[in-house]
Amino acid sequence: MRKVIAFIFMLLVSNTACSENFTAGFEYKNIKPQPTSNPERVEVIEFFWYGCPHCFHFEPDLNRWLADKPANVDFIQVPAPLNKSWELHTKAFYALELMGMQKKLHEKLFEAIHMKKMRLFDEKSLTDFLMSQGVDRAVFENNMKSFTVSSKLNKARKMMKDYEVKGVPQIAINGKYITSGSMAGSYGNMIKVINFLIAKESKK
Repeated sequence: MRKVIAFIFMLLVSNTACSENFTAGFEYKNIKPQPTSNPERVEVIEFFWYGCPHCFHFEPDLNRWLADKPANVDFIQVPAPLNKSWELHTKAFYALELMGMQKKLHEKLFEAIHMKKMRLFDEKSLTDFLMSQGVDRAVFENNMKSFTVSSKLNKARKMMKDYEVKGVPQIAINGKYITSGSMAGSYGNMIKVINFLIAKESKK
């Protein structure tokens, strides 16, 4: 039954994707293949930064896609430490993840920075804001200094190089392709490219 459902899904996605014509080197780019968590599924990774206005404006399109994403897709978010100043948000993402509060505060962080114009770019300002949202200061600060968060930061740094991330938001599909708003032409088209590449990988 699982094989039948997967086959039907593949046909549906493929038929939709076939109406689009996307080309490597234009709307997306091939990269050196990277290992994925589960070779039997399609992995989609979003590289982002809370301070990035483009990431903030991409959120509505991404959330609509997530609400109806293909059943064979695993979605992963990586807070990109593209430079030293961005590492604060990378560490905060993983510290909150350890507390089980990252999903709850994800949108609130974007809104605070881009709608309320809060300058959450130093540890004190960021921590004070998170405390106002119910985060335990001591636990959060301990997590920020933890070996676990440090290891995740180092892994994120490595992924920036492996996935050739030069800017955000950037999406990696199944460890083989990357796309972005500038490549695809718009955020809406970016979603179409993602679905096109998911269908391409699902056929395999």
